[in-house]
This record gives sequence, structure tokens and C-alpha cells, in this order.
Amino acid sequence: MSDDRSSQRPRTEDLLDRFLRYVQIDTQSAENSTTYPSTAKQLDLLRLLEDELRALGCADVQLDCHGYLTATIPSTLPPGRTAPVVGFLAHVDTTPEITGAGVRPIVWRNYAGGEIRLPGDPAQVIDPAETPELRDCIGHDLITSDGTTLLGADDKAGVAEIVTAAAYLLAHPEIQHGVIRLALTPDEEVGHGTDYFDVAAFGADVAYTVDGSTAGTIEYETFNADTAIVEIHGRNVHPGYAKGKMVNSLKLAANLIGRLPQDRLSPETTEGREGYLHPLQIEGNTELTRIRFIIRDFSRDGLHEIENLLRQIAADVVNQEPRARIDVRIEESYRNMAEILSRRPEIVARAEEAIRRAGLTPRCEPIRGGTDGARLTFAGLPTPNLFAGGHNFHSKREWVSLQDMDRAVETIVQLVQLWAAGD
Repeated sequence: MSDDRSSQRPRTEDLLDRFLRYVQIDTQSAENSTTYPSTAKQLDLLRLLEDELRALGCADVQLDCHGYLTATIPSTLPPGRTAPVVGFLAHVDTTPEITGAGVRPIVWRNYAGGEIRLPGDPAQVIDPAETPELRDCIGHDLITSDGTTLLGADDKAGVAEIVTAAAYLLAHPEIQHGVIRLALTPDEEVGHGTDYFDVAAFGADVAYTVDGSTAGTIEYETFNADTAIVEIHGRNVHPGYAKGKMVNSLKLAANLIGRLPQDRLSPETTEGREGYLHPLQIEGNTELTRIRFIIRDFSRDGLHEIENLLRQIAADVVNQEPRARIDVRIEESYRNMAEILSRRPEIVARAEEAIRRAGLTPRCEPIRGGTDGARLTFAGLPTPNLFAGGHNFHSKREWVSLQDMDRAVETIVQLVQLWAAGD
């Protein structure tokens, strides 16, 4: 059976309806949480999606104890024909950095160009000079928040596109495709989106995350990523009697950060294929200070060079104050999925052709970041990333084009047919 709205309303308006409903449900994830999902409110949307997928007619709909929602669209191929099982994934959580509570989405119909000043906070302006992608969306229907929150297109645009594609395919059984698996997941924004994901149980041969930005892009190359935890051990004594005795770990932390390169190797000074060393969090006192760094580079050698630089800076600080001790601990986050996907060129080639059939020019770009697909790829499920259409992620100036979202839906529809045909 299919959702009546999907069969009776234009697909684009059905897509819009879904997206507007989803973004108004707060699903902000949380760093350093001891639960999984990291916030219970992510389940509010996941349970709603569970009901929707059942109503659409998906099979095997299951929301497990970890907050992974999976479902199946059965094959429409004639008896005796088979095709690889294709999966599509998106995450429901939004970044901890900007509030996702009380989102009030605004639809700007037939965008005519120029600045968009968000009415909830007039200081929030989406400016074509800073966001040139706006110029490609003249005449589109754009969606923003009111400027007091993020929008949540990262990645509720992807969620809405996958569910709308499912509704469309289930309503059109004449479209030939193999078995399709869907997964809507929590906690991607805090780096734990695949911690408990069972690749074998998911059962896909190949998959795509729908979590990218500009329409037409496919991303199959990510950063290599590590986290560095730097612990600076000082000496604490009563400050009234500290002369010649105290070693203040907070001051040493400031010294260490001050020694980082000023004109390179930082997010604010790099682009393209350049890596970086980014102090993300600091906490401490006189006795002990911890700094959390994220380290990124497209090559493993480049990643290790940056890590060695951090160790050298730490050693220089200790040489200046030998009574201190600095420990540097490196934790692996994810690796560049191009190492695996380069061995399976057909996975990207079929996505490129699907994008063409959706009326766009495909663009392959490296991700200056990572996706759940990077971890899934190294776990045995090759998973590049498709565009979802959003821009200015993790910002109150986030926006998305409805027409680009519909092209993402069409890309999914075309892609499953290509896998079924073997083209």
C-alpha cells in the first residue's frame, strides 16, 4: 500500500510537507553523552518515521534499541532476475553547536535573487557574496529557519528525500529495481553514527549516504581523521606561597596553542586538499589541563606529519618548563574511503549517470570532513555520499532549495534502476 498523500499530491509538495514536519522536531545530539542515542529526543523523529515507513508499505520496518531505523522496499524485478541490494542512509540528528529546538521554517517561494534577511534575527543574512550557490537557485523555492535556530537540512533534507523516494517507488511498481534497504540513524554529528550499526544484518551490497550539499555532487573521498587528547600536568600549590614552586598547566596550554602555525594548518587558513590541526575544546585548572584537537588530512602520511608536529610542539613546551609533563594521545576517528571506493569505480560511475538523468551535471568533490559512509566503507559496505541540497550547515543561515531536494529524490529513483539494469 502507499501513502495517499504520495499518490495524490505532486511529489515536490509531498517532499516539502515531510521536510517541514521533520525540521520542527528537535533532534539535537550531545557530545560526551553516556547513552545511545546520545539524546532521547532523536527517537521522537525516529518513531514518527517508523510509522510513516510502515504506512507507505515498506517491509521489515524495525527500530532497534540503538535507534537505528531500517526498512526494505521489495524488488519489482520479474521472477528469475536479481540485482545487487542497494542501501540509502541519512541521519536524523542535528549538530550540538547550534540549537535545533523551536525551528520555525520559512519557505521563500520563487527566489528572485539578492540577500535573504531572516526575520527572527535580522543580523542573520544569507548573502550571495558569501554563498555564491544562491545564484544557481534563482526561481527556486528556498527554505530557511527564521534565523534564531539552525534549519536542520543537515540531514533532515536527506531523510525527507529518502522517504519521499520510497513513497514514489512504492506508488510506482512499474519502475524496475532490485531490493532497496533504507537506514535512518542517530548521532552522526557527534561521530558515533555507526557505532552499533550491523552491516551484515543491513544486507546491502552497496550503499549511499544522502548527506551532501550542492546539487549534483557525489563525494567518495574524505579526510583521514584522528583526535588528539593532550594532557598537560602542572604543579599546584597555594598561590600565596607559589614562587618557584607552581607550574600552571593553564598557562602551558596557552603557550602550546600559541605555538601552533598562524598562517597554515588551521580550518580558517586552509581549503581544498589542505589538512589542519584544530584545537576544539579545552578544560582544566592549575594542576591539569586537557586540550582536544581534531586532526585532518587527505593522506595518511600528511595526517602523521601533523601529529608529529603536535608532539614536537608539546616537547618544546616541556623543554621550556621541564617540571611539567605533557601526554599526547592519538585516537583514530575515520579513514579516507577513497582507499576502498577506488577499487569499485562502478559505484561512483552509476551515481554520476543517475545525476545526469536527474538533469544535473555530476561533480565529484573531496569532503573536507567525513560521513558515516567512511566508517561503513571500511566495515565492508562501500558507501559514497550523494548531495542532499543544503548549504551553510551548522549555521543559523542554513538553507536548502526545494527543487534541488527533488532532484536528489530523482537521483535515487534513477540510481536504483541503473543498478537493476547493470548499466
